[in-house]
Amino acid sequence: MAKAKAEQFINRELSWLAFNQRVLDLAFDGRVPLLERVRFLAITASNLDEFFMVRVGGLQMLAAQGVSRKDIAGTRPDGQLRAIGRRVQAMVRQQETCYRELEGGLAARGIRRLRPEGLTDEQRAYCRMAFEREVYPVLSPVAFIGAREAPLLSNRVLYLGVRLTGEGRQAGARLAVLPLARPLSRLVTLPSRGGYAFMLLEDLVAMHAGRFFAGQAIAECAPLRITRNADLSVREDMAADLLAEMETVLDKRKRSACVRLELDSRARPALEAALVRRLGVPGDSVCRTAAPLDLAALSALCDLKGYGDLLHEPWPPQMPPETAVNADMFETIRRRDILLYHPFDAFEPVVRFVQQAAADPDVVAIKQVLYRTGRRSAITAALAQAARGGKHVTAVVELKARFDEARNIEWAHDLEDAGVQVVYGVKGLKTHAKVCIVVRREGGVLRRYVHIGTGNYNEITAGIYTDASFLSADDALGADASALFNAITGFSQPAEYLTISAAPIGLRDRIIELIRVETESARQGRPAFIRAKLNSLADARTIHALYEASQAGVRVDLNVRGVCCLRPGVPGLSERISVVSIVDRFLEHSRILCFCSGGEPAVFVSSADWMPRNFDRRVELLAPVTDGRCRERLLSILDLCLADNVNAWVLRSDGSYERRTPGRKVRVRSQEELYRGACAAADAARKARPTVFEPHRPAGSGR
Repeated sequence: MAKAKAEQFINRELSWLAFNQRVLDLAFDGRVPLLERVRFLAITASNLDEFFMVRVGGLQMLAAQGVSRKDIAGTRPDGQLRAIGRRVQAMVRQQETCYRELEGGLAARGIRRLRPEGLTDEQRAYCRMAFEREVYPVLSPVAFIGAREAPLLSNRVLYLGVRLTGEGRQAGARLAVLPLARPLSRLVTLPSRGGYAFMLLEDLVAMHAGRFFAGQAIAECAPLRITRNADLSVREDMAADLLAEMETVLDKRKRSACVRLELDSRARPALEAALVRRLGVPGDSVCRTAAPLDLAALSALCDLKGYGDLLHEPWPPQMPPETAVNADMFETIRRRDILLYHPFDAFEPVVRFVQQAAADPDVVAIKQVLYRTGRRSAITAALAQAARGGKHVTAVVELKARFDEARNIEWAHDLEDAGVQVVYGVKGLKTHAKVCIVVRREGGVLRRYVHIGTGNYNEITAGIYTDASFLSADDALGADASALFNAITGFSQPAEYLTISAAPIGLRDRIIELIRVETESARQGRPAFIRAKLNSLADARTIHALYEASQAGVRVDLNVRGVCCLRPGVPGLSERISVVSIVDRFLEHSRILCFCSGGEPAVFVSSADWMPRNFDRRVELLAPVTDGRCRERLLSILDLCLADNVNAWVLRSDGSYERRTPGRKVRVRSQEELYRGACAAADAARKARPTVFEPHRPAGSGR
């Protein structure tokens, strides 16, 4: 087959925006509980923030430098920016519509947003008191000095822009801002005779803005917010100290170019023009909206007490039978491999695996990669405990994990203080593999226990992302994991692995080899199929191999949550390829691969999506799962995700998505079915346990 042409690919940025649209569609979905719809709307706003900081920021830099290099879909940076601008403006209009609909629905259920003009005398007096006691002592106005200068405005912080008019020496229009940042709450609770009433902080401050500007008249107040470019690279070739270089990059982000200005739609043209001129915002990067700015802040409404009926029914994680709370993790893993699927299965066994390793006198070493961790991480605390207890502990802390750099720097310092050997990733690469190795002395010999995950060692995200955890004491897998870890920490050439594949050397080739084996099988009339669950698919060479497989007769079924640059269903190119995307209450995050492999399916878990950055610029891991029970469970997860007809969208060849509906078929909501399965397994285990009667003895009785 000839090399794929540009028109055979979907633009990455538009594909990502289509994903955010699917999230927004759930915010419109009347079948979703009301406060969960608010949460989905908040997520779309947070997603757009990151998209502008990283993707749009990078494209604007390329366009400003006159770079004309095309993406795989054949579009130059300036063309991509124009297409993004059109699509984002349409999305913002939909967010406004969604917000109005949700505000009305919330009001009907007793959750009311109040404006200054709708306050009672009691509420107005309360606002005056709250402002004087809680707001006025905290805020300080910042004036714009000179005709073109501007103060340093922080990224993604809400401001109240104020245009002033004065007399004498202060004659003419002047501009100032009031930063509405922490520790002030965005939602100001007001007294109410029923339900919950609140006012947005910007409305409260605007009511009393004159207190900050004595002797001057306020021409207008309008909320505003800027987004700065976060696509700044670390010059590792110039950095003798990566930690110091990362701290420099974080400081630079505070002053980087403004890539978007969000402005209340009621702001007058004069205010917009002054801000554009002084902040250096590209004219086409101004986003006016009638909805509140920073819709992500509205997710706080989901934490209100007494409105549980407006949220999803709780799905508490279940404890898998083989990893009961009192189970010895090493004995359990030694008996057989374990496969957990979070958040349906609890993440606690993974935490316990590290905690038991830290406390076990027979454990001599722990090696772990930390890409993203929680603020109060039990895993990092266990690593510190192990080091203080005399164990040899090595942690690869990836300082370049975008938007978690500051937290990872803090963790690195804490771990070093505890005696952990900390390595700051690999020069020129991000260490994205999720692996933990425990070395334990048993019967006079050392044995390795390995955890390989598709998600991060983060107890918070483990409760809201779908991810697989694979635990094994397999000798070959342990040897490979150690070889990979030693290559990361020892500045050495990667070894020849027995079972795994790793990026940046070999992973893409391994994936393409697996695809081509299926292609050759189909050409020879043997069974062949490919099934994969990924977050993103954007690698041109891998897509090209999938196109070849389709033309040879291979059935390719893909579950790709977000970006997908492959065009499925194109006659003569990809008619045997299908792509579905699932957006539901948990963020789909696992990477699971299955290849027919001559009728005995080869099944893998991986940390890597099929993108150039994962194959070329990251340390990633692909691990086979050979245990029959674990493999069958992964296959059943793939089956459910590909069969979902409730929260699955089908990708069309033109790049659009169409939501599946059950019709006359059996309703299949994959996340619900996976949770039911986890509950059924836990219930069966509880019923199988023998009942033990324990006598109740009087307190203080020694007998």
